[in-house]
Amino acid sequence: MTVPNSIRTGGEIDAFCGKCELNLAHTIIAMVGPKVIKVKCNTCGSDHQYRGQQPLVKATSFAAPKKSSSSSSASGAKAKTPKSAVVTISWDEQFKGKDLTKAKKYSPKETFKVDDVVDHPTFGLGLVRSVRGDKIEVGFKQEDKVLVHGKGPAPVAAPATQPAPVVGPAGVPEPGAADEPAQS
Repeated sequence: MTVPNSIRTGGEIDAFCGKCELNLAHTIIAMVGPKVIKVKCNTCGSDHQYRGQQPLVKATSFAAPKKSSSSSSASGAKAKTPKSAVVTISWDEQFKGKDLTKAKKYSPKETFKVDDVVDHPTFGLGLVRSVRGDKIEVGFKQEDKVLVHGKGPAPVAAPATQPAPVVGPAGVPEPGAADEPAQS
């Protein structure tokens, strides 16, 4: 077997350096016949056995190692519970049984409750999914939106009225009917 001229003691070879953890140029220190035995890293200077070239990318995984799926395990393996299927309700099915003609026109002054149908001037028809204080989450066809509600003016309290003075037949107030301070 003929050995290439470059593969000789004192020559260079690419090898994996365990200290540098890279494929680097090494100087051949010892050979047994045509086989390289010991090399010296030209980068860090460490001597080690020739390991050959390693793959450029280490096969490392951050995931937990997979367990063997032997069903006849005597260690009491737990039975896997199937994941529940995701239920998707179409847009039209959400409005099934709802009277869309009675949809409330959206206004921040209006108050809404869960499952109310809302007619928004920009987003169209929507369904109130949740109510949180002065905000509602409404599901529209394109996306869900958070809107304000119940921001109307506070109900005006009726002004306190004073009882009308008692008047006599001629429209003259009766004496003692009005609470006037006594003059001294």
